[in-house]
Amino acid sequence: MSDSRRVIAVIGATGAQGGGVVRALVDQGTFRVRAITRSPDSYAGPADEVVGADTSDVDSLRAAFEGVHGVFAVSNFTDTGTDEVTQGSNAVAAAASAGVSHFIWSTLPNVEELSGGKFDVPHFTNKAKVDELVRSAGFEAYTFVEAPFYFENFLTVLAPQPLQDGSTGWALPIPADARVIHASSISDLGGVVAGAFDSPDTVGAGAYLSSVAELVSFDDFAETLRGQGHSLATVEVPPEVYAGFYPGAEEIAQMMLFWTEHTYLGPSAEKAISAASAVATFQPKSFADWAAEHMPVAGAGSIRERLPENS
Repeated sequence: MSDSRRVIAVIGATGAQGGGVVRALVDQGTFRVRAITRSPDSYAGPADEVVGADTSDVDSLRAAFEGVHGVFAVSNFTDTGTDEVTQGSNAVAAAASAGVSHFIWSTLPNVEELSGGKFDVPHFTNKAKVDELVRSAGFEAYTFVEAPFYFENFLTVLAPQPLQDGSTGWALPIPADARVIHASSISDLGGVVAGAFDSPDTVGAGAYLSSVAELVSFDDFAETLRGQGHSLATVEVPPEVYAGFYPGAEEIAQMMLFWTEHTYLGPSAEKAISAASAVATFQPKSFADWAAEHMPVAGAGSIRERLPENS
């Protein structure tokens, strides 16, 4: 039996955002899902089909979008050789050329604009610079989603680290009690995207949506984890000191300083959260529930004892 469902193409299907979107769309069952990845032969996800394409190559994207109803597009600031504005521009141009009806762009607040140039956070601002390209491309429907700070960061780039006093936790360039972080599991963004594709009449005129479970501080994260049996501390360090901790730390310090003045999602946060909640196919889970599943205390092993050797 042929599958007559409309097709949604998901860029970055092997990544955190794209992978969550694929799973949510498959679970929803309304659309046929086409995974877009640079390495289709190694794709092992649940998508109905997989096509090779690269955001640095607009022709490959155009071919991958053939016959597609909707596109979820996300850029990657860690890619070398192609900046996020170019990645986004290529995705928009290819989708418009292929006749895509509904385009969903993963964006973030324009830090440069909101802060009047005070803070420099390219991996936020460069995504936002693509927004106008999306608006002017002529799509029948277009929607913006904003990924919040995701809990999975604590398993990778922001895993608790050994501190100078012998404890384990986070050295931060901002006060640890600053409740300015809009956060959730990145997998929860998939439910928002799936719901948006199913609700173009509601969110297809340029709505901004964000899957946020809670507004928290690093102290809140630490307190939750301590309540589950971990031993964690937080310590504030000058931003210029933090900037020297690891490659890229200066931009992360700038990002966190932006949060303290504008919050993670900026002044339109509540509107984006409310709009997302109205269409999402499932609601975000709390950090406590997520941590109990993904950051358990294993026997006598604390987080510190379970950190990878190169942490």
